[in-house]
Parts: sequence; C-alpha cells; structure tokens
Amino acid sequence: MKDLTAIFAWLARTGGPVWERLLISALVTVAFTVMARWIRGVSRSGAVAGAAVCFVLYAGAGAGAFFALVTVFALTWITTHLGYQQKQRLGTAEKQEGRTASQVLANLGVAAACAGLYAAEGGAIFLPAIAAALSEAASDTVSSEVGQAIGGTARLITTWKKVPAGTDGGVTLAGTGAGILAAGVVSAVCAGCGLITWKESAITGVAGALGMVIDSFLGAWLERRGLLNNDWVNLLSTIGAVVVLLGTTILWR
Repeated sequence: MKDLTAIFAWLARTGGPVWERLLISALVTVAFTVMARWIRGVSRSGAVAGAAVCFVLYAGAGAGAFFALVTVFALTWITTHLGYQQKQRLGTAEKQEGRTASQVLANLGVAAACAGLYAAEGGAIFLPAIAAALSEAASDTVSSEVGQAIGGTARLITTWKKVPAGTDGGVTLAGTGAGILAAGVVSAVCAGCGLITWKESAITGVAGALGMVIDSFLGAWLERRGLLNNDWVNLLSTIGAVVVLLGTTILWR
C-alpha cells in the first residue's frame, strides 16, 4: 500500500491530476496494443504483456518512454520481416502470429520494472536505466534479424569459428553494425523526447550495444548447451545493459 501511495503521489506532481495521467496512459496503451496486434507484431498473449509494459512505461516515466518503446517496436518489426523467406528456409523466422508474452517480457520487462521503480522511488538513475534496457532490446533483436537476413558468414563469438546463420552466439559484421545503430537510435529518441539528457544517451547507447554482446556470449556458452532458453538470455542481457550503465555512471562521478 505504501508503494502504491508513492506511485500516485508521483503521478500527482508530474503533469495534471492522477486520473488524467492514468486515463491518458490507458488510452495510449489501448491504441498501441490494437495496432501492434493488428499488424501481427505480437500474439494474443504478447498483446496482453505488451499492454502492461506500455501502461507502466507511460504512467511511470512519461511520453518519452512510450516513444522509445514505439521505436523499439518499429525497429524490431521491420527487421523481423526483412528477408523473411530466407529466415524461413533457415528455420529461424519468427512465428507469423507475432512475439509471445514471454518474449515481450524477456525483452521489455526490465525497462517496465525501472519505470515502476522510478514512479515509486523517484530516483533519477531509473530513467537512463529505462533507456539502456530499451536500447539493448532493440540492439539484440535488430542484430539477430539483420544478421540472419543479410549478414553473410556468421562466427561463434567465443571461438570465432564459422557457424550457420541463426546459431546461438553467432555474430556477423552486418548484424553487429545494425545492432549498434539500433541502440544509438533508441537512445537518441530517449534524449530527443526529454527522457534523458544527450550526455546520458551516449552512455545508454553504449550500454545497450554491450548488452547485445552479453547476449551473444550467453547464447554461445549457455543457450547452446541447453542451460538457458532464449527468453532467459534476453532477460539477462537487458539486466546486463542496466548493470553496465550503473557501473559507468558510478565511475564517471
């Protein structure tokens, strides 16, 4: 109850009445969820999970976090459909019904948690943490999708041996470059919308890209051995991006 009271108190002092902020968050969430489901970016379960994430991000951190979420969704949707027939031949294509709830939460759950903590506690560090987590989510997915579509020869990140495209822990030059660019784009959107400063966006972009690298290492070491599934790898990678951000922020102080 104390945490809930803190959230409502924060909403009350950040732009209009509480009911107005919650109503706007709900309306935006419904519109975004319907659109995401309509273009089959998410499955039915993914739509429910995505709606929860969207609401928490908008209500907890404001419109800037929402626009960053839309950017992540757009980048992942576009690159998922890039070279889709080739990915089908490789057996790595996403299901046409869209990403499931577990996939959505694995990629976006950390960002939503940071937004909730910001609403409850008010710590300024949670805003760049949101940006870092969203940047990693975009970076990881875009690098994987582009790498499978046009990346050419893939190499296992731990041994640098050639592996088939789509192999857990496999990286390509094109995919890695696209992932770094995606992290930069999401961080820039976060700064442009006022969620974080431009100085912070440089750090969150680097953190997001390093989270992508963490994902590749976890994929090579643990996912290929069946010790973790892809959802756990994605979740740990977004956490890794936030840890990198926090460590960098502490060192720079």
